[in-house]
Amino acid sequence: MKNEKLSTDEFNALLEIARGIQGKPSACVGRNSKRLSGIKLIKFERTGRIILTDAGKERLFLRRCVLALKSLVELTGEAIDADVALFLGKKSHIAEVDGVLVITDKGRESLADIEAHGI
Repeated sequence: MKNEKLSTDEFNALLEIARGIQGKPSACVGRNSKRLSGIKLIKFERTGRIILTDAGKERLFLRRCVLALKSLVELTGEAIDADVALFLGKKSHIAEVDGVLVITDKGRESLADIEAHGI
């Protein structure tokens, strides 16, 4: 899979599909479904349902990880999901100091690299 850059609108469409579409897809999903299907992040079932592929689920998870790192750098105090915290902790991007999650030097380097490449 290439590193295809996604717009905010495309990520919003992925999030909406992940939540499950009830009835007719929204305009956001309609605008972005052709491209997202082309890069294999979503697929259309024979019944007409739109579902995320494994690559789509992975892309959403990685975006949640990047947003968590950014929130730790900016000290916004947003809660980090347990699965994201576990993953970032295993990769040594975050650490717990006095009961508070902080970003490590490795996490800062990774975030700087991600922002430099615009991923």
